[in-house]
Amino acid sequence: MWKLTRPGNQHDKLVRDTLLDLEDHQLVRIELVREDQRQVWVLTKRGHGEAKQLLEPKGIRVSALREEKYDPVTGKLLGASYNDHAAAVTSTAAELHRAGIGNRLGFQTEIGHRLGDGYVQRADLVVRAPAAGVSVMLLEIDRRSEDAHDLVTKLRRYWEWGRLLPKDVPKLTVDLVRSRPGAIEDVDHEKRLWRRFYPPTGREGLVPLAFVFADTTEAKIANTVKVLEEADRRYWAPRPYDTYHRGITARDYRQAVPVVITTLEQLQEHGADAAVWRRLGRTREQTLTDALDNPDGDALYHRQYARAEAEDARRRAAEREVRRPVCKRCGRKFTDQRWEETTAHRTAWKAGDVSVCGTCHADDVAREEAAAEAARPQAAAPPEPESDPEPDRGRGWFRRRP
Repeated sequence: MWKLTRPGNQHDKLVRDTLLDLEDHQLVRIELVREDQRQVWVLTKRGHGEAKQLLEPKGIRVSALREEKYDPVTGKLLGASYNDHAAAVTSTAAELHRAGIGNRLGFQTEIGHRLGDGYVQRADLVVRAPAAGVSVMLLEIDRRSEDAHDLVTKLRRYWEWGRLLPKDVPKLTVDLVRSRPGAIEDVDHEKRLWRRFYPPTGREGLVPLAFVFADTTEAKIANTVKVLEEADRRYWAPRPYDTYHRGITARDYRQAVPVVITTLEQLQEHGADAAVWRRLGRTREQTLTDALDNPDGDALYHRQYARAEAEDARRRAAEREVRRPVCKRCGRKFTDQRWEETTAHRTAWKAGDVSVCGTCHADDVAREEAAAEAARPQAAAPPEPESDPEPDRGRGWFRRRP
């Protein structure tokens, strides 16, 4: 508590006095005194209830109640090993807070994430630090107590939780997801369950996950990272973009869980804002925001896609120019309009000589109209009377005799 609430103070008197006052009101209790004589404090049932009333209306979820359980024979408090883990969780939150990553009300512990089969995966720590470029991140703290494959299982569960739909989703969406494997990937993140609990991450993919190792060896960390990278690729690794364009090197992170790794010792020595975070799939350590960013992701894809589209358009235009007809009479290329007139079914029947360009076709039409105009007066003139070279010849046949 001292580290988290007063990270700049060298002495914990103010925090200790505050906790003692809360203890007098039966809101907190001492659960454990560690080897270094530091005390581990937890909420009582009454304090837990008041904390929920105070924080949950503000959208801050309160962790599960830490109940007192004692051995029925020895009377010893059970679950002491959990308290060392809880201290590591609090120390991690303190280091994040000291580096300006999250405020005191931006941390939550033991937050449950219920899967479709009813199993609840609890995150050791949830941090919200939008001012630091980390709108939300889940953290798992490992103190040499978990096998690497246990972390693989945790990662899988978080990935599965990120693919769930809320109960009130429209039936059409439910039917779509049930129609085929992987159909959930066609459902926007805004319509998924995780967006009911957490804000958008500001990056592609699901909610980021951090594994923080404490009190362990470099060899164990290296082995764990190797297992995570080899066994979990479908959960954290990006995919190639599904596009017909060649030369697209960008990667699709939309269905992946961004996973970063560090140690509590590095956080304490260098600070959580230093280059102490390693992203799965990368070889060097970076700052937290750099590790979470995807320089080869969506932004690069849109740039490469735009360039590929422009290049494809230039190629198609060049190929079309090669096919463009040439006038058999004057040698000029057809315009787009004339080309369409001579090839489209609806206009080809009246396009005239389809081997000539628009200008020559216009000349043909003009000549035809001129010839028709010249022939029009002759067709309209009345016919001339027939000539009679011997007008009186026939009369002699019918003349009367005197």
